[in-house]
Amino acid sequence: MNRERRKTLKIILGQMDELTSKIEEVKEALQEVIDDEAEALGNLPESLQEGERGERMQECIDAMEEVADALNELDMDDLHEKIEEIALG
Repeated sequence: MNRERRKTLKIILGQMDELTSKIEEVKEALQEVIDDEAEALGNLPESLQEGERGERMQECIDAMEEVADALNELDMDDLHEKIEEIALG
C-alpha cells in the first residue's frame, strides 16, 4: 500500500474514533428514553397498561431496545483494529 492510501486510512481511523464516541452518546441517550418510557408505562394504571395505549408504549420500548441491541453489536474496536493493521502494514 502506498503512502497516500496509508495516510487516508489514518484519517479514517480518526473519524472512526469520533464515530465511536458519538455512538456511545447515542446509546446513552437512547437508554435514557427507554428507561423513561418504561417508567411512564409502569406508572400507568393497570387498566391502561393492558389497553391499547400500554401496548403501543411497550411496542415502542421493544423497538428502541432492538435499536440499542444493534448498536451494542457494533464492534468498533474490532473494525478499528483491522483498519489499523492495514494502515501500519
